[in-house]
Amino acid sequence: MLISIYQMQPISGDAAANLSKIAQAAAAAADMGADLLVTPELSVTGYALAPAQFAEIAEGRDGDIIAALSEIAAEFEIAICAGFAEKDGEGVYNSAVLVGPEGTTEFYRKAHLYGDAERAAFVPGGDAPHVFDFAGIRTAMLICYDVEFPEYVRTLALAGAELVLVPTALPAGLISRRVADMVVPTRAFENGLFIAYADLCGDEGALSYGGRSVVVGPDGEELARAGMRETLLVAEIDRSAYDDCRKQNPYLTDRRPGLYRLG
Repeated sequence: MLISIYQMQPISGDAAANLSKIAQAAAAAADMGADLLVTPELSVTGYALAPAQFAEIAEGRDGDIIAALSEIAAEFEIAICAGFAEKDGEGVYNSAVLVGPEGTTEFYRKAHLYGDAERAAFVPGGDAPHVFDFAGIRTAMLICYDVEFPEYVRTLALAGAELVLVPTALPAGLISRRVADMVVPTRAFENGLFIAYADLCGDEGALSYGGRSVVVGPDGEELARAGMRETLLVAEIDRSAYDDCRKQNPYLTDRRPGLYRLG
């Protein structure tokens, strides 16, 4: 399977303009033979918005945003994973959707909110991420800060995940670069799975993004890596190429959970 990442500079608060950018990326990724396009956290709305702006722009799962993404996926015959602000009753969630070209949808709500701004704008997701089948690969979604919690990714690996899609909005800075360059490859290596980590880039208001989007293999090696600018990455996801890696690092089967005291 070929997977593509669109490292994207968002247009703050303009869903129509961002959807147009995603459509252009989907067309280009499809031309390269990609089966799936992964876009960043809140790529449809922009990330650097006030809580009231998120409340205004947020939509339910039956709204225009999901309908537009589904139309793009169908037009270019490519699945799309994108971040959006989701409204459910009185709550607003930082969510991701994966829409298939045939109209299927999978959803995930960010569980670990980062910082005061996110906590003021969103309700944390309360459901554990689930593993689903995509193109014959056991797949799951997390969002940004979620992937930095090792037990959360390990839970997915134990549930059979082979590929984790991670839309993110990582800000610029040394600590963020450590996450993109060190933490994400480590999560892939210690769990024997692929991670597609798609960041925003450029500036949005006073916030600058770190870029450095990456696709990592189960051995921790980078299959594709972006710099700081808008970029379209493509990488091959081939599970059979990593059979020896899993034999050499049998962390999942050699675990002794009775010894672990996690609070």
